[in-house]
Amino acid sequence: MTIDDLRVFTAVCQAGSLSAVARDLSCTQSAVSQHVKRLEKATGVRLLDRHPDGVTPTPEGLVLLAAATDGITALDQAIRRLGDFARGEAGAVRITTGPTTIRHFMSTAITDFRRHYPQATLDFRTITSTRDCFAALIAGTVDLAWVTIHGPVPGIEQRPVLDLPWVLATRADHPIAALPTLTPPDLAALRHIRLPQNSASRQHLDTALTRLGVHLPSETGATDWNTAVLLTELGVGHAVVPNLPYEAAEASTAPLRFLPLPFLPPLPVGWAVRSWSTLTPLARAFAELVDRRSPLRQPQ
Repeated sequence: MTIDDLRVFTAVCQAGSLSAVARDLSCTQSAVSQHVKRLEKATGVRLLDRHPDGVTPTPEGLVLLAAATDGITALDQAIRRLGDFARGEAGAVRITTGPTTIRHFMSTAITDFRRHYPQATLDFRTITSTRDCFAALIAGTVDLAWVTIHGPVPGIEQRPVLDLPWVLATRADHPIAALPTLTPPDLAALRHIRLPQNSASRQHLDTALTRLGVHLPSETGATDWNTAVLLTELGVGHAVVPNLPYEAAEASTAPLRFLPLPFLPPLPVGWAVRSWSTLTPLARAFAELVDRRSPLRQPQ
């Protein structure tokens, strides 16, 4: 049994065809079949069911497929990381973020990182949901993910960096902007711009509001915090968002107000990784710079 045998076997299971894998590898179908036969001989079980239109893994094959997929992914990731270790300060750091992350959380750290590691590469990949960020980490396609912190996630280590208070974004000419303080019932009387149902920040907010007995009617959806604030500026509705330095408020001809909502628990955000102990020195250095240099961190 070899790594090549396992790679071919996983490819066959994914393609459902020996001939398709043979074409992809520029070899004969018989050569592909030999890889599978070696695995079946080594394990003592049949791994594939043959059908007129292709192949499917047997129950035993599914067990091997799951283990092989995890093992190959981990091995490929380790080889890439070893390459980054060998390249030292000329390596790459792959970060997945949401669309508002870089400006609000990483701008100063990116400048410092580029100054200290001029030969290194920062590769940013936009992923809009925390769940998909976790999937990218598990697949080994990224090193670091900036996420809304969840409860425990198998195979993922999370490190909170900031707690973001919630505010209500409203136009300054709306009557609610003149209230000295807001209470939970005040929110229920407004037209709201809501984040996607599957976003982690939306789930965090909905859980907190449910505990307070508040249901927010929503008539408009937004893809991210900045878009929700922009729609508020345009008079579409109101938005409950984390307290960030939104540019829309600075440039608006009808200034916005961001009213504190102290009755809502803050939103924890920070890093998620497969394992802190196996991060390359460059990835660890970037994460630590963001931890220290975030524009939103309060001075000590």
